[in-house]
Amino acid sequence: MPSRRIEVTTWYLEQCDPGDLRPARPTSADIVRAEVVLPELSRFLYTAVGGDWYWVDRLPWTYEQWRNWLERPGVETWIAYVHGAPAGFAELDPQPEGQVEIACFGLLRPFHGRGIGGHLLSVAAARAWDLADRWPDRKPTTRVWLHTCSLDGPAALSNYQSRGFRLYDTKITSKAVDHRPPGPWPGAR
Repeated sequence: MPSRRIEVTTWYLEQCDPGDLRPARPTSADIVRAEVVLPELSRFLYTAVGGDWYWVDRLPWTYEQWRNWLERPGVETWIAYVHGAPAGFAELDPQPEGQVEIACFGLLRPFHGRGIGGHLLSVAAARAWDLADRWPDRKPTTRVWLHTCSLDGPAALSNYQSRGFRLYDTKITSKAVDHRPPGPWPGAR
């Protein structure tokens, strides 16, 4: 089926001080850092969370590209587990001058609407702020930022703002998308 062009709004949000973080109340989800670099795990999380929201940028990556991305000092993947099952994840991407991007964030569909997203985002933002504690060669974090767009889940923007992220830029672009998102198993439809 051919793609179509749609208008996409992208919102850029930031926290400039650890005190900006407004934590959500904790849930029963266990949030754990994946301390072993596993491209298979990261690709699974990326497709399982992003398949419903047109996350397609990393789909063509090779195993080597995934490994190179994840092995950079300071890159961290934080995973929310509910009764032993992965419920969602946040990926921290360290950048120059003490900046940290929450590069990927989201929940698998069965875990939407349970408050897990607010809790996971609270932990991810807090871990972005103290990233230098775990990576001694890094400068202390001075800014945590992320972006979301109109193709992401409908609760994303409000969750970010509820956690204390402030909007600093908005862009509107035209993008070619397939008629349906790829789903968690791209190519299986």
